Parts: sequence; structure tokens; C-alpha cells
Amino acid sequence: MDNPAPTPIFSNMDKSTDLIIVGGSLNGCALALAAAGAGLSVTLIDAEDVATQTLSNFNGRSYAIALASQRLLNGIGLWDDLEDDAQPMLEIKVTDGRVGEGPSPFFMHFDHAEIEEGPMGFMVEDRHLRRAFLNAVQNAEIVHLPNARVVAQHTDAAGASVTLADGTMHTGRVLVGCDGRTSGTAMRAGIMRNGRDYGQTAMVCAIAHEKPHGGIAHQFFMPAGPLAILPLSGNRSSIVWSETHETATRVSKMSDNDFIEHLKPRFGDFLGNIELAGARYHYPLSLTLANALTSQRIALVGDAAHGVHPIAGQGLNAGLKDVASLVEVLALAKRRGEDIGSDLVLARYAQWRRFDVAALAASTDSFNALFSNDNGFLRGLRDVGMGIVNAVPALRRGFIREAAGLTGDLPKLMKGQSV
Repeated sequence: MDNPAPTPIFSNMDKSTDLIIVGGSLNGCALALAAAGAGLSVTLIDAEDVATQTLSNFNGRSYAIALASQRLLNGIGLWDDLEDDAQPMLEIKVTDGRVGEGPSPFFMHFDHAEIEEGPMGFMVEDRHLRRAFLNAVQNAEIVHLPNARVVAQHTDAAGASVTLADGTMHTGRVLVGCDGRTSGTAMRAGIMRNGRDYGQTAMVCAIAHEKPHGGIAHQFFMPAGPLAILPLSGNRSSIVWSETHETATRVSKMSDNDFIEHLKPRFGDFLGNIELAGARYHYPLSLTLANALTSQRIALVGDAAHGVHPIAGQGLNAGLKDVASLVEVLALAKRRGEDIGSDLVLARYAQWRRFDVAALAASTDSFNALFSNDNGFLRGLRDVGMGIVNAVPALRRGFIREAAGLTGDLPKLMKGQSV
């Protein structure tokens, strides 16, 4: 006590929180808000500048939010700001076919009226969701560091620390990587990834159409890959169109008018004339899984832990399930007086999520392999399978509940309960 500690040590102590979250993405913001709401102190480190994330104009990007995920958003105080702009998904129609031939007579039709909970999910535009998250983070008791880049990290039995590009250091009990498929948090921890390229590229945009969509989402499986048509507010829909890399590269270089003309034979005319509404994006599709969800005082969430095919629209929903599970594990451990960053505590999170992540990866991978081809035998097999599912109410309701995110061991936030 007679030898005062150097100023930098006191500075580091002042920057210490329960959680250091690297990545200010949607998952990172959701985790920060959920953790703060559960009584955990949080530092959120975001490589992006807030100004670049505050979008006023529609940019074509949207997300499918399952009912269970909507409950989480409501639980962390976001849904009131999103509800007016969210489009409920009341029905899902899944069919097989080829370009120019129309849909197969065998299909699956899921109607939210068959379950008691409500719509299976909601479509929310990126601009609305991102703005709601940023506003909530800025108004919460969260240390938010935008435009900050982590250059080093360290973990030991005492805690975790990160060093930013400006030389400042932040310490905490748990370091959480929410920094995407190329997660620096995972790489610095020595956590490797496995996966494979699907040979497909997703082209994403929004279209305006003459006729109302009725809140119906369509999934049309073509030999090269699926075409998802997802309802947005008004007479607009979000498009996720998967093609081979070669075809997608060629189509992505087309003018907007040529792009729409190339889309029309695949889209059909059931919504009348269509036109582009917003920007176009494309990104290669792959399966990528981290070899571990945790390491010493480290947990991975969202794409940092798992990246799957968008065939079922479950990417963000799986990340939000990570968020809800991790917060519940950590909050309960803190109330018990446990070290929330101990291997024992983090192992509970890994055990909770490991099977669900593996099952999601396997199901999306299998669906894509089964449907993204023009093999006559597999085509007949999948058509018969869809016909059976559609004809059996119990099977149909099971798929509806799965789409709504209501199956499995749900964390409290996804049941509409507080942590």
C-alpha cells in the first residue's frame, strides 16, 4: 500500500466489465442489451463507425425473424420500435420446379393458424433493425466503443483483456466473439474452423410488385439453388436467389433492367409486374463451423461460431439463440456467486448450443443437397416427401413450429420470460 500502483493499472481497472463483446453486429448488440438487462456489465467494441450503420434509406437487405427471436427482441426492449415496420409471415409455401415450367404439383403449405402462438415470424428491414439496436445500445448502461479495432487479446485464470489499435486496454471476466465468420477473436484463441464451399452464390435484393403478397413466404427450389420470396411491408418482397458461382457472377454484372428480366421466368407472374426496389448484393455460400464454441474465458456467438446455408433463413435466429442461451448461463452463474468466465460455466453454454448448432448445420446442408439438383430419382423422392408432409397434420405442425423457432430447449428470453 505504500507503493502506489502506476496510473495505467488503475486505468485498466476502470475499464473492467463482466463481458467484453467484440463485434457490434446485430448479434453483438443483442448480446450487450440482453446481458445488461440481466445485470451484467458490458463493454461493446465495434469496428464500424455508428454513422455508417445508421441507414435512413432502404438498402434492399432484410431479415427473417422467427417468432422465438421476436420474443427475445421484445424482452430486450426493441420490439415496440420495430412492430410498425415488421411484416408478419402468415404462411409459407415450399415447392419444387424448373425455370419456365412453373411449380411442381407436390408442395408444402404451412399456415400460422395451425398453431396457437401467432405468426411464424416477421420480416424486418435491415435499416429498421440496425437503427433500433444502435438507439437502444446508446441509451443503455453499456460501454460502447464504435470505430475501435482489437489488435490483441489475452486470457488467463484471472480474466480476459483486449488491446485496441489506439493502445487502450479493456479487461473483463469473459471475452465474447461476435465478429463474424472470419472472427479475429476465434483466430487469436487458436479456434480453427471446418466447412466447405457450396458452389453457390446468393443474390439478394428487394422487389416491388403489383399485387399484395398476403404475408406469404415462398421457397421455390430450382436445380441450381433455391429462390426465396419473402414478404415485406407494402407491396414489396425480399429476394434471396441462389445460383452457381458462374451464373451468379454473370447475372450480378447485368444492368438492373436485365437482372429483373432474368429473374421474371423464375419468379413467375403471381404477384403481377415486378421491379427492383433498392440495391443488389451477392455473396458466396458456404458451411463453416468453429471447432469449439468456447475456450479459456472466451465464448463465440453467431457467425463467429457457425455459418450455415440461408435455405431456411435461420442464420440470425441461430445467433440470437446463442445470445439468449449465453446470457441465461452467465446471469445464473453470477447470481450463484460463480466465476462467470470459468471453464465450468462456459461449458454449460457450449453443451446447450452444441447439438442444436450441429443439427441446424446438418439439416440445411442436407436440404440443399437434396433440392439443389436435377436428379430424376431425388426429384421424385423430394416431391413425394413434400406431399406426405403436407398431407399429415402432425408433421405439418411440427414443421410450422420449427420455422417459428419454438422447438428444442429454448432459453427463457425466447419463451417470453425474463432471465
